[in-house]
Amino acid sequence: MSERQEKQLPAIGRGDVGTSKRSGRGFLRCAVILAFATVATGGARAQDAGAEWTTPAGSVQGTRFSSLAQINDKNVSSLREEFAFSTGIRANHEGGPLVVGDTMYVVTPYPNKLYAFDLNTPGKIRWVFKPKISEYAKGVACCDVVNRGAVYAAGKIIFNLLDNSTVAVDARTGRQVWRTKNGDPATGQTITMSPLVVKNKVLIGNSGAELGIRGWVSALDVNTGRRLWKAYNTGPDADVKIGPKFKAFYPKDQGKDLGSTSWGGTTLWQQGGSTAWSWYTYDPDLNLFYYGTANPGVWNPDMRPGDNKWGATIFARNPDTGEAVWAYQVTPHDEWDYDAISESIVATLTINGLQRKVIVHFDKNGFGYTLDAATGEILVAKPYVKNITWATGIDLLSGEPAVNLEYKVHEGASTKNICPATFGGKDWEPSAFSPSTGLFYVPAINLCNELHALKANFIAGTPFMGIDIAPAPAPGGYGGELIAWDAATGERRWSNPEGYAVYSGVLATAGNLVFYGTLDKKFKALDATTGKELFAKQLECGIVGNPVTFMGPDGKQRVAIYTGVGWLAGLLGPGPCPSESDKTGKAGVHVFKLP
Repeated sequence: MSERQEKQLPAIGRGDVGTSKRSGRGFLRCAVILAFATVATGGARAQDAGAEWTTPAGSVQGTRFSSLAQINDKNVSSLREEFAFSTGIRANHEGGPLVVGDTMYVVTPYPNKLYAFDLNTPGKIRWVFKPKISEYAKGVACCDVVNRGAVYAAGKIIFNLLDNSTVAVDARTGRQVWRTKNGDPATGQTITMSPLVVKNKVLIGNSGAELGIRGWVSALDVNTGRRLWKAYNTGPDADVKIGPKFKAFYPKDQGKDLGSTSWGGTTLWQQGGSTAWSWYTYDPDLNLFYYGTANPGVWNPDMRPGDNKWGATIFARNPDTGEAVWAYQVTPHDEWDYDAISESIVATLTINGLQRKVIVHFDKNGFGYTLDAATGEILVAKPYVKNITWATGIDLLSGEPAVNLEYKVHEGASTKNICPATFGGKDWEPSAFSPSTGLFYVPAINLCNELHALKANFIAGTPFMGIDIAPAPAPGGYGGELIAWDAATGERRWSNPEGYAVYSGVLATAGNLVFYGTLDKKFKALDATTGKELFAKQLECGIVGNPVTFMGPDGKQRVAIYTGVGWLAGLLGPGPCPSESDKTGKAGVHVFKLP
């Protein structure tokens, strides 16, 4: 679910099913050190992380793959915890640590403290950076007060603050180098995403689609924080930075000023949502960066006739200028909160005997897309989850989804059995790609819901949704699963069902392993080829963070993971952890190594 929910949703898992009644006002409360090596195996090629982990996904391509193999499918069962640190914060810990040299960096949820740990003395804190941050942001933040992590570049740790600031901190001393204000939280605007650094540019975007915010993406100078360019995701072409170099592949995405004219003659594109609050990736060969936009605001689709571009869209932009090169609207006139914010992983795959540079995107709408990275042409589009009711498929010639009309949402009516739910077939939690196996590993959710659209009025800084949501379990008797996916053919190779939604990111390694966490407090490693469970460690709190791996100063590989579940993810599982009354649960970072 992309943003915010006023009423409490029930916990839904295997055998833990609840229902919700409409309230009449329901709404969701919702560059880099390139220490990478090229790996070529089985017709697939991608970048990977090595001894360090300096960018949120391990590589700018978003693969979340490590070439380290000291920890492997033969010895992973022997992993032991080396140290743990509790932040003392009750919220979703959705990011992952960075490791640069002999230092680990941890960014917390609000109030966004930055800790530096000395890996020569496990658990020892070198320094703590405590930014001044507006408390107002905490009140308007949708979907918990999360932070999805930092990036290392040019000797600095760079990350976003919930109050719309971006800050750069000297990686050695912990002193602030620069800070840039990107927006006013009084408007309902926040920033929760992790930045991506490309060349000398820090790429960022905003959150707040459920509060009538107009989404944008921006580039800051890595050395000074000065804004270099800004592009909106809705509005006239000039605002969206659509010019003569823009070549949308499909006719449905071609035309002048579609970001304003495709809103049924209304001006709602000015409160058009379509924020860019999740993961960005980059292809250095094509010099393009990729990101997806959130749902169009307002949620009530009858208030915004038309395709509502550029909501629920994948953009490819030139990072030097911000100019859009192509765009593909994944779910036109999104009626179901199917944001296209999932990562678009850059890889080279062999498809029908030909090597193709592609991006692979697992959308909230339940379909897995393999697109040509240069043009946006869809090469493969197949369901990666089993329960999809809103559409029967994707037409590769037109790029259009074949929508089931009975699942369209209208004001004053209830539409039942919409699958996937607003949480998506997967949500923000990032997938991984292993060039060793040629497979993508997808953290998935098995949930449906009922939607009831309501009339909404826009008041700046308040929820602007017009929807009531009643979640329900999807068929199958499981809450989520980890899926191994062949993006060249659109086939599931294996899956590992879980009782609750898999709301953790994934890490793949050259040790033939896949790591992820569960809402019921388990940190797991599976055989990347077969899906067999090889390691499971019960921790104090559930996991919505993203595992990373690195080489310690002693030359031994480690694996690290955040724990800590806030109110929204807690509704999908056993509940928040730590809870207000919890005296034993700990939210923070855990580090593991072999004996």
